[in-house]
Amino acid sequence: MHYGEDRVYKKIEVIGVSKKGIEEAIQAALSKAHNTLERVSWFEVEEIHGHIGDDGMVSEYQVILKVCFALK
Repeated sequence: MHYGEDRVYKKIEVIGVSKKGIEEAIQAALSKAHNTLERVSWFEVEEIHGHIGDDGMVSEYQVILKVCFALK
């Protein structure tokens, strides 16, 4: 695929989750999307959420992404 060509994308929502951090949650979502979809091209971070543990610390990061892929 060349970027000078006309093309059409589809955008879907995925949620990445990680106990390690925001970047790891994003990468988890993108890795799964890449392994599941063809021609994944770009993403947008829509929302960031987290879960707070009993100790008052962040126990889980949740990132909602829009992932875009080129249609054939």
